[in-house]
Amino acid sequence: IVIDSVAALIPRQELDGEIGDTHVGLQARLMSQSMRKLTGAIAKSKSAVIFINQIREKIGVMFGSPETTPGGRALKFYSSVRLDVRRIGQLKDGEEVVGQRVRTKVVKNKVAPPFRIAEFDMMHTNGISYEGDVLDLAVLHKIVTRSGSWFRYGETQLGQGKEKTRAYLIENPELTEELRNKVMAAGGYVEVDPSPADDTNS
Repeated sequence: IVIDSVAALIPRQELDGEIGDTHVGLQARLMSQSMRKLTGAIAKSKSAVIFINQIREKIGVMFGSPETTPGGRALKFYSSVRLDVRRIGQLKDGEEVVGQRVRTKVVKNKVAPPFRIAEFDMMHTNGISYEGDVLDLAVLHKIVTRSGSWFRYGETQLGQGKEKTRAYLIENPELTEELRNKVMAAGGYVEVDPSPADDTNS
């Protein structure tokens, strides 16, 4: 279940009122009541509920972060995982913007270690780029080498520029899976049995 977004939730009192009426703390009170009711129901139904929120700026803050999120503190307290998602750049194919580079920080986690940071490509056409993730990790583990703007895997020239290389991997899913398997092995996530090809090369 996805709530998009907390900032756009309108209390009935505000909906029935006039534009310009003040409703101090109304949304925060309702969110606090809602969290107390919903927490038990969510646990019993074994559902996952994702709340999307916006970042606002507090006025007159001299020290500390001026950023805050609408809806009060209840959602921060009751949530199991909180992710801070920010755009850090544009992805271009020539002059056309085809996606965004995104950085996500785990600011709270009750089920795993917090404060991890991940970066990934969010494409306008199909969301998070699987091929982009595989390529980034393959370069990180030196499975794919990068020379200038060119990407190379062994003797195979994958492409010039990340978008061309991404397109090549999309057109060649077997190669993408081969790179993924090597990335998983390099990261220690899977055990790799030596293959006949490996024995021959050694």
